Amino acid sequence: MAEGTDGRALPATEELALARRALDAGELAHAANHVASALVRAPTLPEVHETLARLAAAGGNGGLDLFPLQHHTFVGAVVARAHLLAAAGHPAEGLDLLVAATAHTPRADWAGVPWVTSPELAERIGPDRAAQVIMQVCAAAPDPVPAADRPALAAYLTLARNAITVHPEHGLLLGTASALARRVGEVTLAVRWATQGVRAAPSKLGEVWLGYALRSAGRTREALAALRRAVDHDPDDLAVYADIAGTLADHGRLEEALGWIEHALARNPSFDCTVHTAHRLRFQRDGDVRHLVELADFIRDHPDDSHEHGDLAECCRGRPWLGQLTPPAPAPDPARSADPARSADPSGTAGPVGLDPVASAVRPAASPPSAEAARRLRELAHPAWPHPPAAYDTAVALATLDLTDLLGLLAHPPETPQTALGRVLSGQDPSLWIRCVQVWTCLGLLHHRTDEPWADSTRRRVLVELAEGVEELAEAALFALVTAAWVDPSVRADVARLVAGRLSAATGAARERPTPAALSLAHLALATPGLDKDTAALARALAGVRTVRPRERLRTLLRRLVRALRPRLPGPPPPP
Repeated sequence: MAEGTDGRALPATEELALARRALDAGELAHAANHVASALVRAPTLPEVHETLARLAAAGGNGGLDLFPLQHHTFVGAVVARAHLLAAAGHPAEGLDLLVAATAHTPRADWAGVPWVTSPELAERIGPDRAAQVIMQVCAAAPDPVPAADRPALAAYLTLARNAITVHPEHGLLLGTASALARRVGEVTLAVRWATQGVRAAPSKLGEVWLGYALRSAGRTREALAALRRAVDHDPDDLAVYADIAGTLADHGRLEEALGWIEHALARNPSFDCTVHTAHRLRFQRDGDVRHLVELADFIRDHPDDSHEHGDLAECCRGRPWLGQLTPPAPAPDPARSADPARSADPSGTAGPVGLDPVASAVRPAASPPSAEAARRLRELAHPAWPHPPAAYDTAVALATLDLTDLLGLLAHPPETPQTALGRVLSGQDPSLWIRCVQVWTCLGLLHHRTDEPWADSTRRRVLVELAEGVEELAEAALFALVTAAWVDPSVRADVARLVAGRLSAATGAARERPTPAALSLAHLALATPGLDKDTAALARALAGVRTVRPRERLRTLLRRLVRALRPRLPGPPPPP
């Protein structure tokens, strides 16, 4: 579905005027283009629909031939065809096209027209087709729908109400309607419809819809009971186990959650929903990055999962180096930085340095980067990313830059982009943009000459030299090396050794002088796959990360058991 055929954005009234003029001249195709554009500007404006009706009367086949579906069809033409299909006695087909338009442009009120909201439509299409349409809307909508996008789905909710009024005992209709109501914030209505659906036709899916609705209503205990009944209906649907485990974990019952997920893994150790949930909960339990690395490996080895999962991104979000840059190290004391010997310290342990030591570290880049290199870098550089493999994938946009350009970006960072992000960085912390440039350029180096074997590759040599140089570049280069270890298991031992060496050097220097970067290096080490236990323990100590010991876990569990006055959900069913 295409946005449009040109760059114009005329008001709907002007588009209608042009459409009527073309219609009067017999130029039907020209008129159809303007009507489609008017629909995009004002999809519910009565005058637009009046003109569309005139066009349909003038053209053959009810006007449908004027709005054919092609490989790339303008969204306004798709909506126009939907309305003409309904007028021609095919409302179900028209609804399918409106839902496709809603998925394309969620905030537009494509369906807010009388023929969709009329009670008569529910009788014409029947409960099965109504449920199918509502299910398509749910599949196209996020969960929950952002508040700004909810008005555009009001017509579909009205369709659900009308259909339930006619078919109050149709379990599938009630369940899908509950899912839609929940997504748009009508939680009470969602619970009522789902309860009615389970009562009318008990089923696994009905209990799942009820569980979701109750969970959104804050009725966790009842939600878990409904999901448990869903397991009773179908013990082999491991996605429900994952839902139960996730719900338990979200409410502080992590050990119970792990029990459910381990039971699911025992039934099928490769089912994607349970694998994703298991690694997320294990990381939540002990904070060990190996769980996330194993999850990343699973994602890489199983590209055809049943649906998209966000567990890895959820675990990495907001965490230093896993999902975002650490803040810049604090500036050194002026009295100390006045010592030229210290400010030029090549060990990288004397605190932040200026761009001249950075430029000397990348001396081969004597000239600034090309305009194209600077443009690409500005487009992708950001202080946050979903997780290291995603950052690696994004940096492929720099893959075709030559080494001189990449080093030039480090020596001569481009100006902050004229975007919302650039304005925030310029106004609040300009140094953060420089760190963004360094991090993303080093990630770009990972894509340089990837045909070369890692051990003797240019990309490894350059990144190692940068990692052993000045502090401002060392962290960025180390993060790139760590990212390489995330995406390529064969380099993990090498990268872990390099990171351990760098952290050890910084720790040793801390005995003689302040090391502002030690905290960031510690978090970087904790994000490193395959780090040895001693270095990991050192990193946790420097970062102030506590390890949950078995006794503490037991104490936490006992505290939960003390609160046994409330009813408890039975545990997972025993293995067969």
